[in-house]
Amino acid sequence: MSVHAGEIEAVFREERGRLLASLVAQYRDLDLAEDVTSDALEAALVHWPVDGVPSRPGAWLLTAARRKALDIVRRDTVYANRIAQLAVDVERADPVQHGDEVDLPDDRLQLFFTCAHPALAVEDRLVLTLRCLAGLTTPEVARALLLTPATAGQRVVRAKKKISQSRIPFRVPGADELPSRLPLVLQVVYSVFTEGYSASSGEDLMRIDLAEEAIGLGRVLHRLMPDSRNVSGLLALMLLVHARRGARTDPDGDVVLLADQDRSLWDTDAIAEGTALVERALNGGPPGRYAVQAAIAALHDEAADAASTDWPQIVALYEVLTGLAPSPIVAMNHAVAVAMCDGPQRGLELLDELRNQKELARYYPFPLARADLLQKLGRDADAVEAYRVALACVVSTPVREMIERRLATVRR
Repeated sequence: MSVHAGEIEAVFREERGRLLASLVAQYRDLDLAEDVTSDALEAALVHWPVDGVPSRPGAWLLTAARRKALDIVRRDTVYANRIAQLAVDVERADPVQHGDEVDLPDDRLQLFFTCAHPALAVEDRLVLTLRCLAGLTTPEVARALLLTPATAGQRVVRAKKKISQSRIPFRVPGADELPSRLPLVLQVVYSVFTEGYSASSGEDLMRIDLAEEAIGLGRVLHRLMPDSRNVSGLLALMLLVHARRGARTDPDGDVVLLADQDRSLWDTDAIAEGTALVERALNGGPPGRYAVQAAIAALHDEAADAASTDWPQIVALYEVLTGLAPSPIVAMNHAVAVAMCDGPQRGLELLDELRNQKELARYYPFPLARADLLQKLGRDADAVEAYRVALACVVSTPVREMIERRLATVRR
């Protein structure tokens, strides 16, 4: 029986995170779990093309991984002693100190919350969770966090070393710990969604499976913490953005920008659900960052066409977001919104104030936004240069082709 490579790859994407989470929960050792996960996937690559994908691929992979882990523990005294010591450490932990453990209904979320341990540096927690547990590659993590791949890799190594040396236990946090760990978990889920919404490499603009996995995790969080306005805001944001997926490419697979999309192809049910969640997230106190971003997305989704978009309100919301979560990307988006209200010259002035921000050095939307405004101002030579800078930052084939088409429209 022959199996298409794409079918196996899809199963791997679906099962890897759950497999790793189950193994970490059992063996309480991230390195061991990663090693045997890789071994199980390699074994599948040998057997599945011949035997076919099993009816329960996750169970097959888990069995293969556990057998490999058992072999390692039997022959490696260091691993055996480490696992035994970690088990003792967990048993000795005072349950009163952390409150009652929370029953998290998804193994991946359990690991997300576990790796949000305060003993790890904030930047290391995020990189570790995205790379090892969310399953993003190092370049994808680097893109999500505006880092170089080398820096992202160093942070993963540093976090693993800290976990090993400090014997940080892999356990579900207590109810009293969830609020302090929630922001990192939300950031991880949103970073996974962002990579799915706009793939950083490859032949496809989107990785729908990854985006929908993030939305699924958002729904689990919402069921777990229905009164959390931050959770409601994040789920709303993902739904409102993902609602446009059907219009983001044309029948030939070419990228269609927001202003040119056929809005009849947008998912009205997702927009209605997201809008209701936005209202919940905005009521009851000062808004969180995801609620404000979701409100911006809702204004785009509610507009009948690009011309009727409420740009003054979007500018105002970006100013609120700047106060909540200032970043070069927020400032860039604010500048683009200002350009829609006050004209391309004012928007370009604001963008040019950001040119020395290192986080934007390899972020293609920044030179692409500059190129668009320069072209509108008739500064064609400068627009060409900005488009070429954007091209140099892009790995994704559909985005590269879109920028090349835009470049071809500039008068030479």
